[in-house]
Amino acid sequence: MESLVIRGGQPLRGDVRIGGAKNAALPVLISALLTDQDLLVANVPHLRDITTALELLGRLGARIEVDEKSVIRVNAGKLISRRAPYELVKTMRASILVLGPLLARFGQAEVSLPGGCAIGSRPVDLHIRALEQMGATITVEEGYIKASTSRHRLQGAKIVFDTVTVTGTENLMMAATLAEGATVLENAAREPEVVDLANCLAAMGARIEGAGTDVIEIEGVANLTGAAHRVIPDRIEAGTFMVAAAVTQGEMRLHDVNPGHLDAVIVRLRDAGAQISVSQSELSLKMPERPDAVSISTAPYPGFPTDMQAQFMLLNCVSEGTASITEHIFENRFMHVHELQRMGADITLHGNTALVRGVDQLGGAQVMATDLRASACLVLAGLVAREQTVIGRIYHIDRGYDCIEEKLLQCGADIRRVSDSRSPRVHAVQ
Repeated sequence: MESLVIRGGQPLRGDVRIGGAKNAALPVLISALLTDQDLLVANVPHLRDITTALELLGRLGARIEVDEKSVIRVNAGKLISRRAPYELVKTMRASILVLGPLLARFGQAEVSLPGGCAIGSRPVDLHIRALEQMGATITVEEGYIKASTSRHRLQGAKIVFDTVTVTGTENLMMAATLAEGATVLENAAREPEVVDLANCLAAMGARIEGAGTDVIEIEGVANLTGAAHRVIPDRIEAGTFMVAAAVTQGEMRLHDVNPGHLDAVIVRLRDAGAQISVSQSELSLKMPERPDAVSISTAPYPGFPTDMQAQFMLLNCVSEGTASITEHIFENRFMHVHELQRMGADITLHGNTALVRGVDQLGGAQVMATDLRASACLVLAGLVAREQTVIGRIYHIDRGYDCIEEKLLQCGADIRRVSDSRSPRVHAVQ
């Protein structure tokens, strides 16, 4: 086990290159199951979840190669299994995405009920009901979703999601590419990662219209071919570094970003007092003084992303004034609150709303990450706290941030990774 040790108080200044989006790369890599030809995927981040996805594909029998330019080649031409085992699926909820492709191409799939971050209920019943509408027979036995089709192919259908679901939209969109007839997905997710997957599928020969809107139409084809695809930049990584610059009253330039994916974040940071300029693939932020508190309410894209909620809570902890944060996506995504309170934050919870009163200074403490974005929030807290902060369970952050400490180091942060046996004692700041 490892920890991050941070000594805060220094403004961050420098340039950061943003990596590929984890939440786009995972479904794109899994879409290789839909063809027996090569899928080449570029700009894939080096993350634990990506490693898990590749291990899962390899366990199914896919051949995986990485070339000298870090382009990943996946060939699922000779699969040996249709079963996604518990020991892999339990660590990453996105593993459920193999269900649709396996069922569509082979008429059979067996996938363990998923695990991942414990941030609330993310039920798979939306996936199951929708696939049943397409003609699948599905049972849940001994912790596994067991699905099959009585006919060779799934059948096109009109599917209306009860709630907006990103993985549900992606799973059904992939399944529908090889279904017989047309499928319409209503109340579909509009996230950039959904659009990126649709673009990859289109390059493989799929017929998809409406990606990026709440109605997606897919005309099934007999088979898909190989293709090459470059994953979009990670908007959440970019947003996290923007907040890092803002809370330390620093200045940062981000490269390889898509500013259009960050509109909601940019608006709130400007409200907080940040000076932001954008170009086609770069973004610069300067925070000349202490931020102003900003209220946010999470919502499906293009609303404010739930994956940036924890980072903005930290921003409000050290801002001037009082603001509210309301979480509408996940019911258990305030687990970072107690850790921030250990560092001196003034936060009061009222159901799914947190009232945050800014304080002049946070103090260093020994804290524990509870999920991916909470861990990013605690890193930001360490960057502004007095004295030293030690963050445990950082395997969470390795699931979604590629070399976060190296990127912060090059911007002037005092941060290092140590094994838990070497973790220093932390003295509370009075």
